[in-house]
Amino acid sequence: MQNQKSSIVFDKERASSYDKRFAKLAPMRDALHLLIRVILSELPAEARILCVGVGTGSELIDLAQAFPQWQFTAVEPAKPMLDICRQRTEECGIASRCTFHEGYLDSLPASDPFDAATCLLVSHFFMQLEARRNFFREIASRLRPDGYLVSADLASDMSTAAYQSLLDVWLRMLRQSDIPAEEVEKFHASYGRDAAVLPPLEVESIIASSGFYTPVLFLQTLLIHAWYAKRTPLS
Repeated sequence: MQNQKSSIVFDKERASSYDKRFAKLAPMRDALHLLIRVILSELPAEARILCVGVGTGSELIDLAQAFPQWQFTAVEPAKPMLDICRQRTEECGIASRCTFHEGYLDSLPASDPFDAATCLLVSHFFMQLEARRNFFREIASRLRPDGYLVSADLASDMSTAAYQSLLDVWLRMLRQSDIPAEEVEKFHASYGRDAAVLPPLEVESIIASSGFYTPVLFLQTLLIHAWYAKRTPLS
């Protein structure tokens, strides 16, 4: 698999301020985390979870606190972000249940299959369809049969009036969350250029063709769509 690098560089300063910058959007994040907990709640007591593009570790920490015997593997190519994730897990007393991998998924050492994988706001950075499909295939190859994928990304049909209306509300939300105007404009300019904002049905098709059953859309918060899907039987 070919690695995909975002145009956003997470240096130490940017990484350290990441959570604070988006603090006013926490209700959206919390709704997503709540539903992920419910979706994954019937996994084994000692489930193994793969967190791809873990960032500062928000979903990992939320799951680890809810399920005290689960083990986690955190994959993140940006060292400053992974350093903060590691620090946060130490502060929460869960670092002993975590393995940290600085790099991309294709360089993660082989291991026993995982029971579930999370991939939040990551796959839309793959601009080529086949690269995005291969990314999901690699996740699938690391899951047990019927293992869960939980994926969330920006998604919409950018050619429609509905997208333009949602985009207006989305940008208004970012501005009202005290994100600087120049940064809001950078986000706007990146859609379709650095982030593949595809129609939801097309994203579902990509996931379904990558070793998963048809994904189920379980949450939409403006442009963010979230799905879960189960791994098909291994061939």
